[in-house]
Amino acid sequence: MKRFDPIILIAIMMLASCGNHTGNTTSEALDTAALNRIEAESFIQYVKDLSADEFFGRKPFTKGDTLAVTYIAEEFERIGLEPGNGEHYFQAVPMVEIMSTPATPLTFSKGNSQFSLDHLDDFVIGSKRLTAQVNVPETDVVFAGFGIVAPEYGWNDYAGLDAKGKTVVVMVNDPGFYDKTLFKGDTMTYYGRWTYKFEEAARQGATGVLIIHDTDAASYGWNVVRSGWAGPQLSLVTPDNGASRAAFEGWLTAEATEKLFELAGGADSLISQAKKPGFKPVELGIKTGISLKNEFRKSASNNVLGKLSGSKYPDEYIIYSAHWDHLGVGEPIDGDSIYNGAIDNASGVAALFELAKAFKGAAVPPERSILFLAVTAEEQGLLGSAYYAANPVYPLGKTVANINIDALSPIGQTSDVAVVGLGQSDMDDYARRAAARQNREVVPGGNPSAGSFFRSDHFNFAKVGVPALYTGSGKNVIDKDSTEVAALQDAFGKRYHDVSDEYDETWDVSGMIADIRLVFDIGYSLSQERTFPKWKTGSEFKAIGDARF
Repeated sequence: MKRFDPIILIAIMMLASCGNHTGNTTSEALDTAALNRIEAESFIQYVKDLSADEFFGRKPFTKGDTLAVTYIAEEFERIGLEPGNGEHYFQAVPMVEIMSTPATPLTFSKGNSQFSLDHLDDFVIGSKRLTAQVNVPETDVVFAGFGIVAPEYGWNDYAGLDAKGKTVVVMVNDPGFYDKTLFKGDTMTYYGRWTYKFEEAARQGATGVLIIHDTDAASYGWNVVRSGWAGPQLSLVTPDNGASRAAFEGWLTAEATEKLFELAGGADSLISQAKKPGFKPVELGIKTGISLKNEFRKSASNNVLGKLSGSKYPDEYIIYSAHWDHLGVGEPIDGDSIYNGAIDNASGVAALFELAKAFKGAAVPPERSILFLAVTAEEQGLLGSAYYAANPVYPLGKTVANINIDALSPIGQTSDVAVVGLGQSDMDDYARRAAARQNREVVPGGNPSAGSFFRSDHFNFAKVGVPALYTGSGKNVIDKDSTEVAALQDAFGKRYHDVSDEYDETWDVSGMIADIRLVFDIGYSLSQERTFPKWKTGSEFKAIGDARF
């Protein structure tokens, strides 16, 4: 009689149990055959392919766009996924590309005193309005604190201000960053995001809006702002062609802001006042103006969708998402101008491929459908996922959950699992079960004070009520001391939105593979169930989530 390896025997028993379950509870079985199809060698090759110079940094509306989406669709087909959008793997995302170039300096004046700023070094600027020329010869400058209107927190930085025809200067983040008793304390609300600042200024009727950059409050340096704004900007096409937006939007460096407040007569103390409840906007007695030349073109990029139909409930969907885009070709740094985006986010798309292979190879196929969604234009403001959420290929009421993958960590295996936005939904519980099977624990992830929950594509699913999970490696790296870990984190952190974000042999992908296997486990468990995860009481997404059904 042939002797069975006890591990194999246990796996067979677990798979048999999985195959006989009633569908009413979460399966505790792990499909070993499926997990083993998630491999380091193929994962690395996918990352190398997608982040190669030949893909030109994968920016939408460039040659790199066409190359990237074609590569992804062909790989989905090769793995055996069905087209995820009818007969096609593509969902066209109509967008407009705008290149705004200052035709005049950005100058601030008060009486006989004035100063001008250098584009990119001191400020960045653009316009969402689809006009060839944006001329703002002169506007009054107002300091409007954080630029927030939040009735639920008793906060209104625009109280008593008629912003029409004015330029508002606002701070990044929200009051909780400075006073933990305000807003959500260490956890940034959406009011702290730069996108909100522009949206609210437009609602207030402002002509211009400039955000004060602060490295700690923003959680990234000026180099990130500069690289993101140095080239053309992308937006979703709007019916009014951007007419409802402020005429110009931009950022000021901290140093430029100091000059501004000096010109206003020592008004820098206003920043301290703005951090406290009851602050009111202040006219600085300063005027500014700018003329922008806009070059724009409308076109479409693409989300790429591959589907594995469920064996029993094909009309219910679990969505794995990852953005395929990066920053393209930009300002040269040490002779290199290609922003390859290996970690951010070739690693996420490579993970989609590995997950697809695993689900295709599962001994017990998923009962619900699995949709693999590679979205465009995340770096331009989560545009691809925003478009899908507004124009879902599959009904939101039949969408079980979203599991998002963005920038996996190449520093090795960790004993913990980071969940960004921990406490929002039942997806936390699925993460804990999957982590326990890897002898890991779940911890809060990202940088809550930097608004990590609002900075990747899962957020757009949350906004329409779909429970969304965004995980990553933790901080407790196995078999590496704290000094080595700190050095690795610093080194890889410096690659964020930099030309140096390329694959190299220093990567330890063991943690990446463990994280991909973990999110496979989560999605596989969901695929064998009849229940839908819910938002937890207290989540700002609970009401809209409950209304989906």
